[in-house]
Amino acid sequence: MFDRNGPLRIAAAVLIATSMVAGCSSLSGDDGEEKRSIVVGTTSEPSVLDPAAAWDGSWELYKNVFQTLMAFPSSSSAPEPDAAKECGFTDSASRVYRCTLRDGLKFSNGNALDAAAVKHSVDRIRTIKAKSGPLGLLGSLDRVETPDKKTVVFHLKKSDATFPFILATPATALVDPESYPAGKLRKGDKLVGSGPYKLKSYREGKDAELVKYEGYRGPAKVRNDVVTIDYFQDSARMVKALKAKKLDAVFRGLTPTQVTGFQKAQANGEQEIELSEILGAEISYLVFNPKHRMAGNPAVRRAVAELIDRKALVRNVYKRTADPLYSMVPGGITGHTSAFYDAYGEPSRRKAQETLSGAGIDKKVPLTLWYTTDRYGSTTKETFQEIKRQLDRSGLFSVTIKGRPWSKFVEGYSKGEYPVFGRGWFPDFPDADNYVAPFVGKNNAVGTPYNNPEITEDLLPKSRKESNRAAASRSFTKAQKIMARDARLLPLWQGRVYLASVKDLAGVEWLLDPSTLPRLWELHKKSSW
Repeated sequence: MFDRNGPLRIAAAVLIATSMVAGCSSLSGDDGEEKRSIVVGTTSEPSVLDPAAAWDGSWELYKNVFQTLMAFPSSSSAPEPDAAKECGFTDSASRVYRCTLRDGLKFSNGNALDAAAVKHSVDRIRTIKAKSGPLGLLGSLDRVETPDKKTVVFHLKKSDATFPFILATPATALVDPESYPAGKLRKGDKLVGSGPYKLKSYREGKDAELVKYEGYRGPAKVRNDVVTIDYFQDSARMVKALKAKKLDAVFRGLTPTQVTGFQKAQANGEQEIELSEILGAEISYLVFNPKHRMAGNPAVRRAVAELIDRKALVRNVYKRTADPLYSMVPGGITGHTSAFYDAYGEPSRRKAQETLSGAGIDKKVPLTLWYTTDRYGSTTKETFQEIKRQLDRSGLFSVTIKGRPWSKFVEGYSKGEYPVFGRGWFPDFPDADNYVAPFVGKNNAVGTPYNNPEITEDLLPKSRKESNRAAASRSFTKAQKIMARDARLLPLWQGRVYLASVKDLAGVEWLLDPSTLPRLWELHKKSSW
């Protein structure tokens, strides 16, 4: 994803619903009919409003406005048809994938959603090649054919059993050819999709108003009429708004202190808010720029890996609302190993000094670490302060930390300006492939080419021939060892997901799909049904 994506987001997706004063949970329409309305708050706003340019947390909005051919149902992590009526491989080699569209599909502007629109939606990603876009997910695609108005056939360059998962992500959001040019990105603050909602209005950095799309044809049952998403630049203001009952729910961006505060309140017998916890699929990590004089030196990267104390990080900053992570593939995902722990062990100044000395580095290493200031909550800065403290304390590094707002931050890492920077990742789909493939190759999710032929030309192709994903674990075990050795990416923590709601908010248990994208159509007041 979600880097959707996207870095150092609080590991929790916390939903806390409150009863609203002055009719926040219901509005009157122009015809006098009461509208079921939900208001949510988040610190994760879209970076761009064109799916061809987004491989990040923008997907949280896209998920609710656009359809995809496939989608993840509430009861399974295996994709099922969405805009498609049926899809499947037509050959034993998993190289030809055929989909038949549902009847009566239309975009919110009234234009038909047919096979030509599907082909247009996918082809424009490969034509535009936006640096911040999801092109890297389509590396196995050769061409798209449309034998008739309702049939789409995807021909792959090589076997790829994960292709149905890719078609379930907003990377392949279906867009209207009339509204989204084939060769350039769409400008403006409008979205034209065929999903459960229409985007009625969008104010950058402020809010988005979604209204139920009556022309939607898909499996989702929309349980509300209007959802307003309020975007906040910091967690404190968001929580203040929540406590003032200006929000029905909040997700993304709560600090560990805020999470533990809700936990303590529940332990003290406060029953109005119900809180649950599950192991999350989000990971947080550092990216090293190979073109930078210091960050490009393998010895420097390995020395950092030998010094970072993940246990102290999750204890001091995240108040144990996250878990130390020693691989890019997190626990709970088939194929997970602790490759970085196996390679570097417990934090050790002695080992780090030996690594640097062996490379002829005997002076303090100057290193600048960058983070985004406004996307993932107030804890991001604290995280980098803790990393700086750990590295500086060793006497081997002199660390400077700098932050930028998300839009400028993205521009900077896309241009290769940062020696080291923080990112985070919500999976596009729940498979080990999606924690390895997006970060390697020329066109990857972090805008920093990572060329390793053994991973890209051998291990990943082998794994994608396995329709039984458990059998692909052998390839991913080797890939994780290589990534630990190269230390181009340094995993930090794995998130937990906290869900909390007041008694009269239903649908919370179904809100997040297996990629932790919000299905806002599931939220409703119990009194509304």
